[in-house]
Amino acid sequence: MTTDRSGRPGNILALAGSGLETELTDNQESVWRDVVKRVDEVYSDLLRYEADLESKNAELEEAQSFISSVIASVSDILVVCDERGQVLQANPAFVALLGRAESVLIGRPLLDLVGPEDRDEARRHLSGGPRSEAAAQAIDCELHFLTANGPSDVMAINFSGRYDHSGRCVGSVLTGRPIGELRRAYQALHSAHLELQKAQRKLIEQEKMASLGRLVAGVAHELNNPISFVYGNVHVLDRYRKSLTDYFAEEGAAGGDDALRRKYRIDAILRDLEPLIEGTLEGAKRISEIVKNLRRISFNRAHEAQKIDVERILATAVQWAARAKKNHAQFDVNVAPGLFVWGNEGQIHQIVVNLIDNAIDAVRGISRPLVEVRAALVGGDVEIVVSDNGPGIADVAFDKMFEPFFTTKTVGEGTGLGLWISYAIAREHGGSISAANREGGGAQFTLRLPTGG
Repeated sequence: MTTDRSGRPGNILALAGSGLETELTDNQESVWRDVVKRVDEVYSDLLRYEADLESKNAELEEAQSFISSVIASVSDILVVCDERGQVLQANPAFVALLGRAESVLIGRPLLDLVGPEDRDEARRHLSGGPRSEAAAQAIDCELHFLTANGPSDVMAINFSGRYDHSGRCVGSVLTGRPIGELRRAYQALHSAHLELQKAQRKLIEQEKMASLGRLVAGVAHELNNPISFVYGNVHVLDRYRKSLTDYFAEEGAAGGDDALRRKYRIDAILRDLEPLIEGTLEGAKRISEIVKNLRRISFNRAHEAQKIDVERILATAVQWAARAKKNHAQFDVNVAPGLFVWGNEGQIHQIVVNLIDNAIDAVRGISRPLVEVRAALVGGDVEIVVSDNGPGIADVAFDKMFEPFFTTKTVGEGTGLGLWISYAIAREHGGSISAANREGGGAQFTLRLPTGG
């Protein structure tokens, strides 16, 4: 039994021989062949898609593994945050820095991990939302993080925006490294460089002083002979002058020729001879003193060191300088008790007298001249400070004041050797001399001498 298209039952045998059954069978086979073909094609496509998907998944896993291994091997810290500033990912360097498990850090606000003093700075760079082109640039700053052992060393941090496909900022990426150790290394390098420059300048200065010493020693030796001639001749001339004065005095008393005396200006010559000889003798003495100072500094003779009472030597130096200068400057002396240095007492006394002499000269013409002398123990050394309320030291004089023959005094008042000799004596005793202008006005010279024997 079968049915027709209207659903009525019919006899298939009745259709036999009519050709209709053959036609239906052929159509059905053709349709089934098309269906089977389509199914095969879809199945082939599914197999191919599955193979491609597995290949893509393998590549994705490989890329993810590669990125993860690279991030894990980076020694700099790397933190990824969302637009609310919460930690999405942190590399092992950041985990090791904070000393906490990664699971504790994920989802936690980054600001909770930043030092309190740096949170405002971090908050400005963690703000989400659209950014302008200028704001999208990477930003550098310095932050401290809260580790398990307290605040971390200062870190140089770079903030960069993280954007989605539409260009909207969806978070931040932080990278950074500790710079405290690097900064300390730079500071140590800078200090070493300054010390090297100081040592070089000192070496150059010592070599210059040694060369000058050798030169001055030769000059002093050559000057000694003519100076001795001048000394001897001036004293002889003075005796001759006295003899001539006595002779012409007796001759005039005996009624000598007054006309010839007036013609040859004998009396005027006799009057001029004495000041001329005295001036020549004074100049010879001055030259002799200069040569003596030059020889003193030229030969580095060893002196037997002795214990020197600083309070006593300063009191003596003030008394000597004040008496020699005949100056009415007021002295303010303040010396800590029990200060002693080791060295040659005469040379240390000479340094202090030179410094006080210069201070007295500096306050000349001041309405209320004041010279202050201080001494105290500073850093294991005895520090002697001589200051005044004068006009101070000119800027051009700072680089030359310890050079030989440099002086700011008028001609005839100074030789320019006092500070040079004082500087050399202080150096031979293992000390130093420095100069500066005081904030309230005036100059200040500081002599430092070691206390050890």
